[in-house]
Amino acid sequence: MTLSIGELAKATGVSVRAIRHYDRHGLVSATRACNGYRYFPEQAVTQVRQIQRLIAMGFSIEEIRGFPDCMRLIEGAAFCPETQPVQYQRLAAIERQIAELERRRARLLKTLSQGVEK
Repeated sequence: MTLSIGELAKATGVSVRAIRHYDRHGLVSATRACNGYRYFPEQAVTQVRQIQRLIAMGFSIEEIRGFPDCMRLIEGAAFCPETQPVQYQRLAAIERQIAELERRRARLLKTLSQGVEK
């Protein structure tokens, strides 16, 4: 059974535009009918959900493209040995962002406390 792009969007809660984007980048694959419409295999539901999950973790489309099938084709896959270095790199980047936000917060709090009348 195959799904139209609209059916895939409905099944995954992802916009048609996003699915086209994933298709252009080779993250999901569709066959084309004579009329040019895209049709996706049922497995695309799992793939799109996993792509969304990886994006929510902060991975880019390019990073996801480089992930092996164990990460891209299995919904809920959280770990593959081949992706461990990239996952640690992403974690380190997130921790740097958090540290920078905490520094900004401290500076802002300091500035606000200096402006409070006593």
